[in-house]
Amino acid sequence: MQDKTILATHGLTRRFGGLVAVNEVDFDVASNEIHAILGPNGAGKSTLINLLSGEIPPSEGEVLYRGQSIQGKSMRQIARMGIGRSHQKTNIFPRLSCLQNCELAARIHMGGVFGSWRSRLRAHAVSERAMEMLETCRLTHRAYIPAAAMSYGEQRQLQIAMVLATAPSLMLLDEPMAGMGREETAQVTELLASLTDRYTLVLIEHDMDSVFRLADRITVMVDGSVLESGPTEQIRTSEKVRDVYLGRHDEEVTA
Repeated sequence: MQDKTILATHGLTRRFGGLVAVNEVDFDVASNEIHAILGPNGAGKSTLINLLSGEIPPSEGEVLYRGQSIQGKSMRQIARMGIGRSHQKTNIFPRLSCLQNCELAARIHMGGVFGSWRSRLRAHAVSERAMEMLETCRLTHRAYIPAAAMSYGEQRQLQIAMVLATAPSLMLLDEPMAGMGREETAQVTELLASLTDRYTLVLIEHDMDSVFRLADRITVMVDGSVLESGPTEQIRTSEKVRDVYLGRHDEEVTA
């Protein structure tokens, strides 16, 4: 893994009225690592991801991508810089085929929407890129079926393929394995692990087994602040994390 910071925040804060959802967070991500964000409900994880992707502006502090501030940039500008984002809710077009969903994502990134295509060569490049991303996500055999006919796990894989079609360097994944069974979770875990030679991943995930298998580093948040951040083994064995987040006290287990 390269020891080079691709993403960093300094004093990042977001207030909603009197509520401080993210409180002076200093956070950094190295190139080609998987960095997981853990924490109980209400810890500020999704708000942090929304700040990193430019969906909401910070109240204070800054986000730097490759050393450049993203403040004031639109979500599309940030995406074109190389930051891709998936959401908790599966965000696909059910009536379109698997391939068409991926083509749409690629078209938006490559500078056009449906009405703007005059070049067959460009259209071919879009289809080629979309199919390549389906192959990466092991969905080529489902390319021509409607997305609505795919299993839930396949739809989540399609969502990852759509993010990849936008040519990101950094992917922000909000609960990519939410709602999956054991077999589907294992498939997506294997897929994410296979991406780190080309992409950097930041993910929120509640499946602790998958996080500990995947992550190079973990940041644990509580009440909008960073409780602890470090290599996965450090977080796995941290008494502070166990006491405050995991809650593995004997009396809690027997309650």
